[in-house]
Amino acid sequence: MPRTLDDIDRRILMEIQRNGRISNQELAERIGLSPSPCLRRTKSLEEQGLISGYVGLVDPALVGLSVTAFVRVRLEKQGDRHLTEFEEAVAQLPEVMECYLMTGEADYQLRVLVGSLAEFEDFLRQKITRIGVVAEVTSSFALRPVVYRTALPV
Repeated sequence: MPRTLDDIDRRILMEIQRNGRISNQELAERIGLSPSPCLRRTKSLEEQGLISGYVGLVDPALVGLSVTAFVRVRLEKQGDRHLTEFEEAVAQLPEVMECYLMTGEADYQLRVLVGSLAEFEDFLRQKITRIGVVAEVTSSFALRPVVYRTALPV
């Protein structure tokens, strides 16, 4: 159940999403609190699971992952066994950045990052199509990102 956030909680969350390495002192200054209550609020947000971790965002192209593919997968059947088998298999694939159970024509949509079209072909042929419950796969390639956000609009 979603927690009701007050204005201070929202400001803390927005600042931490902008810069996860912000010091408590700087965070307190930006949101208009003294450091002790700011730290208590931040710790409370972490304990409640609203802040689940801190990460560094890496530019995919600068580490050789310049191809983004969106892959739609339809399974042979949609029973629990089939869904579980696919989800467990795809969770082990490091190329899969996101995977969603979908409504509509496809059962799943994946966002995949690879270094080249040849690597994507290998990923598709050696990994996705070898998952026994997969019936059909269709792919689209991103030309360039237009909007990419990691911060939630709290």
